Amino acid sequence: MSRRVPRYRAPLALALGATLTAPLALTAPAAVAATGQYTVTALKFTVQAGGRTCTVDADLYRPAGVDRAHPAPAVVATNGFGGSKSDGSTDAIGKAFAERGYVSLVYSGLGFGRSGCLISLDDPAIDGVAASGLIDFLGGGRPADDGTKADFVTLDAPGDPRVGMVGGSYGGAVQLATAAVDRRVDALVPLITWNDLAYSLDPNNAVGSGNVPGAFKWQWANGFYLIGEGQPLLEPDLDPSRINSLACLHFVTNACDTIRTLNSGRYPARQTAELLAYARSVSPVSYLHRVKAPTLLVQGQADSLFNLNEATATYQTLKAQGTPTNLIWQSWGHSGGLSDPASGELNLGQGNLETSYVGRRILGWFDRYLRKNPVDTGPAFAYYRDWITDPNHTYATADRVPGPSRTLYLSGDGKLVDNRAKVKRGSRTYTNWLVPTSHSESSLAGLIGLPDPAPYDTPGTYLGWTSEPLTRTTDVVGAPRATLKVVSPKAERTQHSGDAADKLVLFAKLYDVAPDGTRTLVHRLVAPVRVPDVTRSFTVTLPGIVHRYEKGHRLRFVIAASDDAYFGNRGIKPVTVVSAPGDTGVIRLPVVD
Repeated sequence: MSRRVPRYRAPLALALGATLTAPLALTAPAAVAATGQYTVTALKFTVQAGGRTCTVDADLYRPAGVDRAHPAPAVVATNGFGGSKSDGSTDAIGKAFAERGYVSLVYSGLGFGRSGCLISLDDPAIDGVAASGLIDFLGGGRPADDGTKADFVTLDAPGDPRVGMVGGSYGGAVQLATAAVDRRVDALVPLITWNDLAYSLDPNNAVGSGNVPGAFKWQWANGFYLIGEGQPLLEPDLDPSRINSLACLHFVTNACDTIRTLNSGRYPARQTAELLAYARSVSPVSYLHRVKAPTLLVQGQADSLFNLNEATATYQTLKAQGTPTNLIWQSWGHSGGLSDPASGELNLGQGNLETSYVGRRILGWFDRYLRKNPVDTGPAFAYYRDWITDPNHTYATADRVPGPSRTLYLSGDGKLVDNRAKVKRGSRTYTNWLVPTSHSESSLAGLIGLPDPAPYDTPGTYLGWTSEPLTRTTDVVGAPRATLKVVSPKAERTQHSGDAADKLVLFAKLYDVAPDGTRTLVHRLVAPVRVPDVTRSFTVTLPGIVHRYEKGHRLRFVIAASDDAYFGNRGIKPVTVVSAPGDTGVIRLPVVD
């Protein structure tokens, strides 16, 4: 049953390292392979979802000794974007939990592998409903297409199986979508997934930006699109239900319309409102109020696709409504460590659940909510510290996500000072070019094995403020916030044009400057902002980080005119920042002892 996993991974096969070229399971339906610890049965299910008839391709992992007289709880998982049930990480989930006594059902998500229907971005009304049909099977309420029945899963009531879900990225959001439409789900473990696709793909980090769109994350988004539309290259002889039209081959039409609007660089009011409404309708942000299943959220610090703010938003919403919820910020994500996690970190491909902190937390979560053992599920919040060398002590814990606790001020002389009285009066100006002049990342570089140049900013196209050398080690854990006021007459004249693309765009970021002048942009994260109203001050929430600024290092806050991983300003818009002791920008850092 072992499969060799290719070294190079598809850019967007995103569930814990799903592989584009992983071999397909060619086992005929109902053929059973004996392993000694569990059996694997290939099954197909015909479900109705989104007005279409879809065939779902799945593998059932049944532990030895589990039968009608000795039932066991079930774990369901599916692939990341571009993957299938047979990729190296998805089938590893089936094996890992079957080895630990759980009935495991892993399946190819709609539009991937050998499953039918269109790619619908984990829409609860489509992907969630399809997964609910598989829960019917686990509850004994329906057979697989070949007549196979499951009468060996623990039941809470007739037709109600004891079932949890686990998986990453695309295989993470589908868990929340399923729990929103099916209350029978008992526990969720979504890893490295999104809260709001509008923020993920077109982020505007200005607080209270409302329906003002952000800066299009064109590299990540078009990577998704090409993988989706290129399915015939990956899976010959596609099920006809996976074909939409010549204009939109394999996605639902709304998804194609969204990517085309974003690629146009235009944000006319009606189209933009529709775009944002659709992206949010298929995102947890719009349906979390229906999710009651206990949820262990795991998000990656190295992740420019779905950053820590996304999981934090989901965590805070679930917590506020009384859903049992814990949050872990692990080291790896879509932008680093995904295929080769740090020592001691979760690596499902290796099955190191008992020997990794996150793995033990997942086992404890399922032990509590699936096996109903009165175990401690751990602290509300935990985060990985890359400056700790002992893999047994890399995680710190807290009862909540830290908020801003230290304030720094932007001085007119380019300094970042710790007291408003130290602010010097002054003004400085930068101007954007018609081409990008700053670089944070090549979004897909790490996933396809290509080098990525170090981050840089071109002189004259950014402003920076730098602190004095730190007198003590400073640990920043959470999302920094900056409140700014800029002057841009050109942007002021165009911001009411009726096209949001005419509003001012800037990029905020925080560097660590070593004594030798080396600058580190932590995990290459930036905060794109499309300023709602350039005549007013605005607050920017930067992506969450976990970073130690060593003694003697300096903090450097930068606002740049562009970033080549995003779409930016339309036209030349010079920007001036004015500082005075009583009126200047501030940076608030979540510093922990």
